[in-house]
Amino acid sequence: MIQHIREPSLKKPMEKKDGIFYGWVILVVAFITLVLGYTIRNTFSVFYPTIVEEFGWGRGNTALMFSITIIVYGMVAPLAGGLVDRFGPRRILPVGAVIVGCGVALCSQATRQWHFYLFYGVMGATGLSLMGWTPMSAIVSNWFTKRRGLAFGVLAAGFGGSLVMASVAQFLISTFGWQIAYVIMGLSLIVIVVPLCGLLMYSDPREKGLLPDGIPTSLQKPENANLPHISTGPEGNGPAQWTIQRAIRTFHFWLLFLMAFCFLGLAETIAIAHQVFFFRDVGYAPMPAAYIYSVFGVTFVIGNLCSFISDRYGREKVFVSGCVLSAMAVCLLFLIKDTSQPWMAFLFAVLIGLGMGAGGPVLFALVADFFEGRYFGSILGMVVFGFSLGGAVAPWFAGFMHDKTGSYFSTYLVLLGSLLFSILLMWLISVRKIASVSRHEANSPHRTGHGKKLKIES
Repeated sequence: MIQHIREPSLKKPMEKKDGIFYGWVILVVAFITLVLGYTIRNTFSVFYPTIVEEFGWGRGNTALMFSITIIVYGMVAPLAGGLVDRFGPRRILPVGAVIVGCGVALCSQATRQWHFYLFYGVMGATGLSLMGWTPMSAIVSNWFTKRRGLAFGVLAAGFGGSLVMASVAQFLISTFGWQIAYVIMGLSLIVIVVPLCGLLMYSDPREKGLLPDGIPTSLQKPENANLPHISTGPEGNGPAQWTIQRAIRTFHFWLLFLMAFCFLGLAETIAIAHQVFFFRDVGYAPMPAAYIYSVFGVTFVIGNLCSFISDRYGREKVFVSGCVLSAMAVCLLFLIKDTSQPWMAFLFAVLIGLGMGAGGPVLFALVADFFEGRYFGSILGMVVFGFSLGGAVAPWFAGFMHDKTGSYFSTYLVLLGSLLFSILLMWLISVRKIASVSRHEANSPHRTGHGKKLKIES
């Protein structure tokens, strides 16, 4: 089947380029874009109690706006990746910024639950998916190969930076009211992101006459033994051209899909959506609860940046360590009954921030290790859809169970179970033999960072 391929305007590749590698400019723009974009979504935990108090709605039905955001975000993600693959980021990313900015600004006029479902849940999620993690990951993976763990860590720090904005959001709510706060956040996003992405974003280093990592073509293949190379093209002649159809026929794709469902979809979205309510329920005032959430955001960023360690010591070691730290944090929640020991609340924020911060970018770097190529954006979008399925259920479930039982105890159990199951999934993807996309790809073994050979099978 003939597939349409957008050819960039190529300049002659250069062995060495003086000055700063333009990939760092790409990374900075992506970082700023993700901070502002995900601030819209991740400050839900701060707006959530205010909206519940304003309208007197139940927690479950109110949290449904966040669940709708996650599921719509995931459904649009494969499309977002494909659109950037085909039309380029300077067209798609600004469009996404305008949609999400307008959506959140319109929330200021909401008076019914369905208003929030539409403006925040549908418009906000659609725009965020078009300018968010999936297209940015696809772009960054084109610019960085040897330092992919570091690049994904910096990229994820943009997501983590949005968590730090909880205190800013609470300040805006306390000073101007939640309606004006939504307007300020929406318009700020449009004014900053549209020109940045419209002028400076390029999806392929060849468009700037460069190579990934600024290295010669002869050294372009990843040399780090920690990166798993699991595919060859027909008759063993070089890397396979991964497509969605080929990827979803492999076992490791579904392991990654389930890891995204459990670690990001269930555990992370519950921690983000309900964390402020966790601490307000035991007696913390709104601003101290927002401070705890901001500590979570700061340590989340630190965890993001620490993910570069996976370039040297292997993806699985860093990911499993992140799950263990997060599980320890969840265990603390069972012990926090009031405000008499605030160190426990802040220790929770530090542990879960470091753990989840490190685990997320490592997971996505692993997806890039397996499925890099022209269609990586679309494939990553399918993995993100796995996250969205878990993320759609988890916030609503946590709110619904609290409405029914008056407690988050069952939510803490879901958090803990999701983290432990994620460890099992990483172990499976790290040690089992990986199936190939083609019977013709069964000719040559490849070595992973575990020191074990993976026999490529049909």
